[in-house]
Amino acid sequence: MQAGAPAGETLGAAWGAMNSLFGGLQWSLDRMLSVAYGVVYDYIFERFAPYQQLQAEVRTLVEASVPAAVDRREVRVLDIACGPGNFTCLLAECGFTVTGLDAYGALVEVAKEKRRAKHLSNVAFRHADLARGNTFREGAFDQVVNIHSLYVHPAPDALLREAFRVLKPGGHAVFVNHTRQVGQWSTLGEIWKREGLAVALRGLLWVLPNSIFEAARMPIGPHYWNEEAFAAHLRTAGFTVLEMRRTFLNGASLLVWARKGTED
Repeated sequence: MQAGAPAGETLGAAWGAMNSLFGGLQWSLDRMLSVAYGVVYDYIFERFAPYQQLQAEVRTLVEASVPAAVDRREVRVLDIACGPGNFTCLLAECGFTVTGLDAYGALVEVAKEKRRAKHLSNVAFRHADLARGNTFREGAFDQVVNIHSLYVHPAPDALLREAFRVLKPGGHAVFVNHTRQVGQWSTLGEIWKREGLAVALRGLLWVLPNSIFEAARMPIGPHYWNEEAFAAHLRTAGFTVLEMRRTFLNGASLLVWARKGTED
């Protein structure tokens, strides 16, 4: 900077440098946490039997919504809050044309790396919060899925309304949301009682990392909904509820299969 520069210019330059520094640090922290989450998801969550069973339940409903004569490549599925993209890629491997969407850019980058590693041409990832609107045109998708993000979203009703808007008439949706906090010791105690000590100890692989990420994330919500509340939120958004059942860790979550339109 030239000698004798006005004080305002000096302060402005310093402020700009500080903003750039903090921006870079924030990006690095987000990237580090996202990569860590992706690693945990790949090597722990994906090996946790209750989570595998939950994913299988959701996949079965997605597949059940498609007539046998329909080419799956013609079925457009939106995975809302896709995280590191594991389930999104799984749906693509099942033959669907899938878009994964997440509000955390660093997680989207991890998901894109996963897509490239798997050489999948029928999946794409985008960085956006669906609840903000105007991400996709109306009726852009045949199906939408969302697993375990409503309870931490700052505007879950806005997200449901937008999911309804981007779903085509007659399209199906699968939502999974927690009904309560998944406590460490209470959850392990339930697994121990139901399935034995060995299974409970393996459950630590999911419960402890999940608790750490829950503690680290921005404190929003939580929006824990029971059957009545969940159905009410979905009806307000416009959905027709076709099926609702308890699932995951002794009923800690609710799985809902819904439709845009009537049951007929």
